[in-house]
Amino acid sequence: MRVAGPLAVSPPPVIFLDVDGPLIPLRARPGTPPGAVAPDPSGHPLIHRLDPADGGRLLALGGSLVWATTWMDTANELVGPRLGLPPLPVVAFAEDDRMSGALHWKTISLVSWAAGRPFVWLDDELTDIDRHWVQDFHPGAALLHRVDPYAGLTAADFTAVGSWLAGRAA
Repeated sequence: MRVAGPLAVSPPPVIFLDVDGPLIPLRARPGTPPGAVAPDPSGHPLIHRLDPADGGRLLALGGSLVWATTWMDTANELVGPRLGLPPLPVVAFAEDDRMSGALHWKTISLVSWAAGRPFVWLDDELTDIDRHWVQDFHPGAALLHRVDPYAGLTAADFTAVGSWLAGRAA
């Protein structure tokens, strides 16, 4: 009788999170009463637009959440606690990543950081150029999901990402 060895467990897909646009929309969220908003102690003028429920929704997706934002470590200090997120890894972008051109300046670094793992990238600046580049140079599955920067993450965004992730698990 053969005894099977331990099962290899794949790490969950990475979920790269941008802050400005996806988590802090450029417009007030629907249902926000008009009028002045009290200044936030952080000094950030739009941080009140975070939806605290997004933290639970992101955690429920089941991926490994990673900050992929110019906020860098400040995302763990100011954004994560307001969303109920634990401290997350942060992609450290090199200054030379911010080269000009059609390819988004984060794309190469995120593919490198994922190191072949499946990943989701939630950002408001994604284009087909990034999708094609990732398809050509990333050996794993990837979903580059553009979020409307004026609305921020919506139920439709969470549904699309959740469906994609569920398809990877099947």
